[in-house]
Amino acid sequence: MSSFTIDTHAHLAVPAVEGLIASAPGADHQRLSDAVAMGAASADVNRANMPGVWQKLTSIEERLEWMDRSRIDVQLVSPLPSPHDWADEDLAASIVSTTNAAVAEHCALAPERLYGIGTVALQHPSLAVEQLVVAHDAGLRGIQISTTAGPGRELDHSDLEPFWATAAELGMVVMIHPWGCSLGERLSDYYLFNTVGNPVETTLALSRIIFGGILERHPKLLLWAAHGGGYLGAYLGRSDHAWEQRPDAHTTTTRPSTQFRSVHVDALVYSDMQLRHLVESLGADQIMLGSDYPFDMGLEDPVGRLEMAGVPADAIEAIRGTNAAALFSIDRH
Repeated sequence: MSSFTIDTHAHLAVPAVEGLIASAPGADHQRLSDAVAMGAASADVNRANMPGVWQKLTSIEERLEWMDRSRIDVQLVSPLPSPHDWADEDLAASIVSTTNAAVAEHCALAPERLYGIGTVALQHPSLAVEQLVVAHDAGLRGIQISTTAGPGRELDHSDLEPFWATAAELGMVVMIHPWGCSLGERLSDYYLFNTVGNPVETTLALSRIIFGGILERHPKLLLWAAHGGGYLGAYLGRSDHAWEQRPDAHTTTTRPSTQFRSVHVDALVYSDMQLRHLVESLGADQIMLGSDYPFDMGLEDPVGRLEMAGVPADAIEAIRGTNAAALFSIDRH
């Protein structure tokens, strides 16, 4: 079995961004909204955990030590997934340029082991296209977006068509990672904000991309989705049934399950049974290792979890590193 292992789901904090937004009115509103949606108990736990997590989010030494301990050869490093979608165009430009520069600088400290994933200000579609090109030209291996382009603008909105077209033309991987959930206070207990909310948001985002025809219009588009693609892989039959039976859902020439099989996802689904099902429904060649470093909802030993999942040896090797090396153009050493 190959020892070449790539973790496609890991995060970096950028303290300079916190300084940029510290006095912005929108930041206060976002913090309040997140706190209400998350609930007091979960917010308390996060505050208690944050000092230790923040150190791991910023320290190159701790990152590399964890990678060695966890048998990770290469890591794709993406920023914290907060979209800052309230920011006006000037502030958004500063946030993105600061973030992407910090990601590149962090990865340059271990250039054979760390590869950068940037961000764009998707709430400003024209700016996002410009930022996408800059990120590509700077050598970042992809960009991370949220599950919407801000309040009132879903990922299938016509304003975003130039963004999807440019991403496809450049061959730039677009990584979809949720931040919170639009279901609000219904999820404010028991950490449902995360455990239910995150996969729901990803499921909604991918469903709109699929039914909105984005993958059909842009067949070269490279999409990656966190947390196994949400719930979609486990319930594709319902989407297919609606597509077959209802004219309002029959919006593409290709059934949803077929389109979904062009999407790449991580293997962070937490149970052996769920991973085996994902391999069966999506195909092992679309699945990649993901740890969610350094958060408590991640895996301390993602390789060990994969090895014990009961999937075939060739699937393990593909998920462990081969698929990600191909998608993100990473040379195997």
